[in-house]
Amino acid sequence: MPAETDVCEQPPTPRVSAQAQCGPTLDFTPVNRYQGALSTAADREDAVAFIDGRCTGTLIEASAGPVVLTAGHCVGLGDRPLLVFNFEDDPDGDDLMTEGTVIERSDAPDYALIALDTLPSTPPILLSTRPSERLAVIQHPRGHPKSIAEGSLQASCNGHIYYEDLDTLVSSSGAGVLNAQGYLVGVHTDGDCQEDGRGTNWGWTTEGIVEASEYLVDGDIVER
Repeated sequence: MPAETDVCEQPPTPRVSAQAQCGPTLDFTPVNRYQGALSTAADREDAVAFIDGRCTGTLIEASAGPVVLTAGHCVGLGDRPLLVFNFEDDPDGDDLMTEGTVIERSDAPDYALIALDTLPSTPPILLSTRPSERLAVIQHPRGHPKSIAEGSLQASCNGHIYYEDLDTLVSSSGAGVLNAQGYLVGVHTDGDCQEDGRGTNWGWTTEGIVEASEYLVDGDIVER
């Protein structure tokens, strides 16, 4: 894991930034055309959903039953969002549109859990606390069909995970941060990347979310 940098010296101020382009170009790949090194992570794309046309979420495994994990700022407790799975170019998974109920929500850590009325046929993604040097975020940037972006881990500390050269845009909030093994290690919530290459994007770690949750338990983290 890379050495911790100055981002760890104090907790960040939440930004919930819609624009978080890292560097001079946007580097998104339609998820079914991705051929990079993080192919194991890309293979988990069927578990990713578009939420209410404005956020992204991921179906995760939990001992109490699979739920969709997203950002808390995307929904309110008790809300009934609409989730669309398989909204992508060259769709190849379970074409499911279903509602769900927000059963848990928090601002810090910034996360929410959604219990679905109907579960997709795809396996839920497993949770881990071990980020890899390269990370992937499968997302719906600007509400477009599902794409993947990859970048480098900068640090993981203070309940946050930071990544460089990993683009996100509006509607990317709530997307899972995946390691090279395809396990979910965090939830993307905020952006501070700039087009001149400075700054980082970041989210909240799986460990911090499980710690705060009443629904999720330590045993739901399969790799520490």
